[in-house]
Amino acid sequence: MSTQIPTVPPTIAPVRGARSRLPVRTLAGLLFLATATFAPVSGYSQHLFGWLLGPNYGREVLWWVLTFGLYGYILGVERRSLASIGFSRPKPLDLALGVLMGILLVAGMIFIEIVIFPLLHLEINMKADKAIMATPFVYRLLLVTRAAVAEEALFRGYPIERLLSWRGSRLLAGGLSVAAFTYAHLSYWGPAQLIIAGYGGIVLTLLYFWRRNLWANMLAHFIADGAGFLT
Repeated sequence: MSTQIPTVPPTIAPVRGARSRLPVRTLAGLLFLATATFAPVSGYSQHLFGWLLGPNYGREVLWWVLTFGLYGYILGVERRSLASIGFSRPKPLDLALGVLMGILLVAGMIFIEIVIFPLLHLEINMKADKAIMATPFVYRLLLVTRAAVAEEALFRGYPIERLLSWRGSRLLAGGLSVAAFTYAHLSYWGPAQLIIAGYGGIVLTLLYFWRRNLWANMLAHFIADGAGFLT
């Protein structure tokens, strides 16, 4: 009596390191990051809306348009939820780490200003700092809130998640996030601020990789900027 061994259809083993193509919709979505990085968004916004809202509030309009445009793009074009860029319900640990990282950001920025800057013979752009501090508190609160909400979505959540899904490289996704965030601060604040922005970008990117929760990042970002502009 012969025993017949069933044949098993051949399978193709997945190749390690295989890379998928970057979807056209994701490539187009990364234009939001490019716009936030290289375009003078505040200047365009002030030119378009300053006559209606005043020079300060006018500068903020296009940032909100860009941010909610990104949300709409994710929902309507990509057909994905906002959880795909880290907008998931925060856990208590997320919020606790958001506060802790916010304090770490503030401590690091103080260290840079009082130790690193003098060693490198650099000075913060006091003209820009005084210009912001001369504005009403309500506007500064809006500015800090917008920075936390818009920049974490545009520079962290969206590009990191989409680049990770494409290449699977944390180094690429995180490096691009930090570079874009840092460069975006050059035009208004000047070269010395790149050190602070770079430090902030690294800490916030590491926090995002750790928790993958945009609320934690927004909280940390708000605390860091709030310490400088609301106190």
